[in-house]
Amino acid sequence: MQASSLTSRLKRRVQVREWLWWQLPPRLRFYVAALPAATLAVIGIAAAHTDWRLADLVKFLLLLCCGMISVAFTPRIMYNFPGLTRDFSTVWVIPIAILLPPVYAAIVPIAFLATLHLFVHRGVPHRMVFTAASISLPYAAVSVLFRWLPSSFAGAHLGTGWHALTWALAVAACEILAGRGQHFLVVGAVKLSDPKVRLRDMDLSLQALEGDFLKVDLGVLITLAVALSPAMVIVALPTVLLVRRFLEHPILVAQSRIDSKTGLLNVSTWENEAEAELSRASRTRSPIALALIDIDHFKDVNDTYGHLVGDRVLKALAQALTSQSRDYDRVGRFGGEEFVLLLAQTGEADACKIATRLRSHVEGLSVPVDDRPGAPTVQVTISIGVTAVAKGEKEELTDLLAAADSALYYAKQAGRNRVAVAPPQRNMGLDTFNAHLAPHHPLDDARPVADPRAASAAQSPRVVQVHVQANPTSLSLCQNRSLSVLIMPQHESNSLK
Repeated sequence: MQASSLTSRLKRRVQVREWLWWQLPPRLRFYVAALPAATLAVIGIAAAHTDWRLADLVKFLLLLCCGMISVAFTPRIMYNFPGLTRDFSTVWVIPIAILLPPVYAAIVPIAFLATLHLFVHRGVPHRMVFTAASISLPYAAVSVLFRWLPSSFAGAHLGTGWHALTWALAVAACEILAGRGQHFLVVGAVKLSDPKVRLRDMDLSLQALEGDFLKVDLGVLITLAVALSPAMVIVALPTVLLVRRFLEHPILVAQSRIDSKTGLLNVSTWENEAEAELSRASRTRSPIALALIDIDHFKDVNDTYGHLVGDRVLKALAQALTSQSRDYDRVGRFGGEEFVLLLAQTGEADACKIATRLRSHVEGLSVPVDDRPGAPTVQVTISIGVTAVAKGEKEELTDLLAAADSALYYAKQAGRNRVAVAPPQRNMGLDTFNAHLAPHHPLDDARPVADPRAASAAQSPRVVQVHVQANPTSLSLCQNRSLSVLIMPQHESNSLK
């Protein structure tokens, strides 16, 4: 079976029309192909103008081996973290760009990305090739630029005194220029893929700035050390590994906050942030709403297509929740196929509109079962239970979850692919819901009508038809004006499993 799987993968690699690159939009496809083509042209031109020397080759192999070791020991978590990945492979590229002819700087990223693909992270091939090209071009460019600087300021050899300082400043400037160039090339591809994506906050975060500073600092120090003596690289390698290990701590902390399968907040983190948002809403006397979301018939997806396709559906829904929510909303995975969404500064009417828009968006999604071009797709629907806290009111998170769970239950009983709303109530149950239908809590032009088929047994569920004309103050469906509510006996569970 493994041999068969390997054979199928090799066939897809050989068959050009099967490459995922063909699925990219035309402009992005051209951009992703243009950079590797330009890199090959640069390598060819640089190789033709290079004076090949044994000493340069030995120095290159030494730095290449250290860089490959550094890449191979990169934890996989560094590449599973959301956002633009910042590794330390370029700290080995800058000394090659400064101390050796430009052709070496253009070649070495290919070896580093091949090591990464084989030993750390098996990424999509065309992305790996593009990443290698995005490093090769700017570092080959700064290699040429450094040689244009006057020898009194930089030059081919590290001097002493003031010249050593200006030489190091020139190396730092080249590292900054190359790093920014590589960054903008990658951001260009990201923007072509999704123009709405926002990377400014990610780039200007404290962690990102610290990582960029450390890369420049380590690149300059390694270049200085190798310029003094190539044997100094033996000291530089463990230093890079230790510094990178220190920088992994914030990523590990961030990873502990999110659900690994969907990238959303996990249950404990979401609950902590939701409690903080509820306290803030109470202090500022602003409304807040909560939506509980469940995928309809998700078990059928797993049984029919397998759990890997089920994971794709979960990720697709997580992306839909993120794209359809605002920056200050809190989205989390509640467990299994359930998700939860806290809508800050949102009343009941707006929460219903948001939930209905989300339900309609998910209904139109088509999730491919695999990465092959033209692969079959899966479509799912969701049911959503909504509850809201009005201005000036204060509710416990457990009460809001209970109300949203009750509304979700009724949305599923009413036929699924619906949005239902319920007011927050303490001790949600049969007595509370009956009190909601009592005369002292009237509905606007609503009349509960008991189904005579449910009156035969006291312990059997009773079906009630509620016709809501306007401004429903009790549990109702947001997108329909008629609701079938299944009221369970008091000893039974109030949540749909």
